[in-house]
Amino acid sequence: MTKEKAIALIETAMGRKDADLVIRNAEIIDVYSRSSFRADVYITEGTIVGFDGERRARNEYDAKGKYLVPGFIDAHCHIESSHLSPAEFSNTVIPYGTTTVIADPHEICNVCGLDGLDYMLKASEDIPLSVFFMFPSCVPATPFEHSGAILEAGDMERYIDNPRILGLGEMMNYPGVANADDSVMEKLNAAYRRGKNIDGHAPSITGQGLDGYIAAGISTDHECESAEELQEKIRKGMYVMLRQGTACRNVLQLLPGVNEGNWRRILFCTDDRQPQTIKEEGAVNYGVSLAVQHGLDPYTAIGAATLNAAECYGLKDRGAIAPGKKADFFLTESISEGIVPDEVFIDGVLAATGGKIMKKAGHAEPVNVRGRMDVKDFSKEKLSFRPGSDHVRVIDIIPGGVVTGAGEAYIKRSNDGEWIHDSSCDILKLAVIERHHGTGNSAVALIRGYGMKHGAVATSIAHDSHNIIVIGDNDDDMAAAVQHLIAIGGGITMFKDGKELGTHVLEIAGLMTDDSMEDVVRCLESMHETAEKELGVNKDIDPFMTLCFMALPVIPSYKLTDCGLFDVNSFTFVSSSL
Repeated sequence: MTKEKAIALIETAMGRKDADLVIRNAEIIDVYSRSSFRADVYITEGTIVGFDGERRARNEYDAKGKYLVPGFIDAHCHIESSHLSPAEFSNTVIPYGTTTVIADPHEICNVCGLDGLDYMLKASEDIPLSVFFMFPSCVPATPFEHSGAILEAGDMERYIDNPRILGLGEMMNYPGVANADDSVMEKLNAAYRRGKNIDGHAPSITGQGLDGYIAAGISTDHECESAEELQEKIRKGMYVMLRQGTACRNVLQLLPGVNEGNWRRILFCTDDRQPQTIKEEGAVNYGVSLAVQHGLDPYTAIGAATLNAAECYGLKDRGAIAPGKKADFFLTESISEGIVPDEVFIDGVLAATGGKIMKKAGHAEPVNVRGRMDVKDFSKEKLSFRPGSDHVRVIDIIPGGVVTGAGEAYIKRSNDGEWIHDSSCDILKLAVIERHHGTGNSAVALIRGYGMKHGAVATSIAHDSHNIIVIGDNDDDMAAAVQHLIAIGGGITMFKDGKELGTHVLEIAGLMTDDSMEDVVRCLESMHETAEKELGVNKDIDPFMTLCFMALPVIPSYKLTDCGLFDVNSFTFVSSSL
């Protein structure tokens, strides 16, 4: 706020100057009192200046009795998970009533380092959606794989004073915090010195361990696994997020823990939400609607998605419909039967209507983040798998989530020890190929539960380091899929009998594209159909999202990185042979 703008707002609020816009006949959601009231809303220079009174406005919009709701704030998301560039993400989520997001860009930073953060800042600078960032705390997520970069406290110091960087992103390194690791403490200290937020990531951490984690200044968590855990974390001072993503959905799981006494510490987030899920369900509004439909008071749910998030992250200019607040809001017929915005306003300007964006945001040139493929000496031979015995460890896919089982099986081997695919059992080969530094690293293991009958699927989305991951029953198709991804600079592709069956190109770091949401969804829907019909992938899993989490060595049980098969429960590499 400048002195000049404050004067303009005062002049309009006092009726001495015409407002830019008045919204008439609106039922205004009052998040402070958890109620609503009928009034006209006056707006000047993108800011609300008051209700009713002796004022005039140059333009008016008739709300026709609809509810006027503050714009929703997504308290934690990874834009990269939508496969969309920041501009196209803005075009996509605004029609669902999301006007502000707190984004953690650790996906692109794991590929491109600070080049990735620079791109995200630039690409979100002049778009209607307000995008704030948390500086990634865990790049890489673990030392047990090769990522594209290593971000230290000194890197954070260069960015932490940017007003659009609100603090330190999800601190996944719980052992580092609990043991007061020096490199972790230096990152936390950069946030301490500026009084900025520190986000948490602490599934199932309770009791004394949680005390130490919170004592380090960590104030939020989006990884609660039970209502009891939610209540303990709130009791100890944390904000807890009700997350409704694509793979991880815990709104209903946590809702029983929300009550009249603790609702002010509840936020909503999407975390990782795939483009098809956004199209089918919506954005933050879906999680809010779900909570309301299962018993949460609508005013409480809306307050959690607006006022609570704004206060948590120190966004004093938004989160409510009140004088001096940013004129980000939407109109809707209902707040109890599913919240579906009819019209969305940003800075007092109509930005979306009828589920469609009015004017698409312009894309930023993906400088220094295009492609990012540095793969050394890849060949079909890198996919060879010769375990030391017929009795082997197997990654077991568990449908509906990202946790895997620690399985075992007896397999067939050739005379020289090479694994032989057995079509009578659902065991396939999985490989991870390093793509950031030309190390030539690759690792191979076996996986069960994917269901594919013949062919290969490969992707450059492989959380969190985003090396190339490929699954298949034969080396020829697997190698062809990997080589195709290298040639196009990243994405998702499928091969069968040497033929490409479909490819989704992700030219921005192998994670995102400037293509429209409609084109992305159309491509992925076609590829999903092909994966099911042509490759026979298990109908109970998402063929691409499931694959991209098989390299994440922070979620149990077995995962595969470019360095080998990793047992997350013991935090050690293990042999494929038993």
